[in-house]
Amino acid sequence: MKSRFFKSAAALSVAALALTACGDNGSDEGDNGEAAGGEITIGVFNGWEEGVAASELWSYILEDKGYEVTLEYADPAPVYSGISTNNYNFTLDTWLPVTHADYVEKYSDDITDLGVWNDESSLHLAVNEDAPIDSLEELAENADEFNNEIVGIDPGAGLTQTTESEVIPTYGLEDMEFTTSSTPAMLQELETATEAGDNIVVTLWRPHWAYDAYPIKDLEDPEGALGDTESIHAYANAEWAEDEANADIVGWLENFEMDSETLYSLENEMFNENPDTEDYRPIVEEWVAENQEYVDGLTN
Repeated sequence: MKSRFFKSAAALSVAALALTACGDNGSDEGDNGEAAGGEITIGVFNGWEEGVAASELWSYILEDKGYEVTLEYADPAPVYSGISTNNYNFTLDTWLPVTHADYVEKYSDDITDLGVWNDESSLHLAVNEDAPIDSLEELAENADEFNNEIVGIDPGAGLTQTTESEVIPTYGLEDMEFTTSSTPAMLQELETATEAGDNIVVTLWRPHWAYDAYPIKDLEDPEGALGDTESIHAYANAEWAEDEANADIVGWLENFEMDSETLYSLENEMFNENPDTEDYRPIVEEWVAENQEYVDGLTN
């Protein structure tokens, strides 16, 4: 099996932050109604595939409208900090009401909610589908079946914070080692365990292409430590969003909707069918051509 995990390092932007004059964004329009220029920087969370997919899609859409788009990859903390200072104009991967609530509260004076684009999201601890347990209530007493380890993602991720502050104390998992590094590293361990037929428990979230790629199941969370279903929002710098020059983009993002089935189809092409790519643009272009009516509707 080829490695399917997202190589965030390959996608790191080498462009300098280019938003010292955001007031010019999209201020001119051609006869066809498309913006005739303007610079946009989108903050993208490393390894969060739904945000990567949505950001790559909007990069394509905005460039087709005449904008110059930069995707800046970082962990959630610097992304939210960057949005608050308008180094990044917006991000498409804010999970509420739980995962990113601390960041939203911290920067509430400087960022603004542009709305929900997916309301079918949730946080989980997942295991191989033939694991001997089905619930988080069973994990502590079966910790040795999983090498006494929970494999996490990025240290600064909201899912990591929720696992540390809610899941571990709620279910008495303090004796298990909770390792964190990155989403790609977690997915690599998941793939290795799958190939070896070993038990593994990882932190994961829906929607994510891993559910289609690997034989895994979510552990039941009877105490609700991971929270209920969440929604994915677009969040922008407040001053940028209020600028009339950016009204078209803000309006498009406020109306943006993408159900999980549509998102999975894009993620599958980007991360599962083409696991070794370093350039998502041709993949996105092909997907857009196959979903032209949906894409056209995003800016109508």
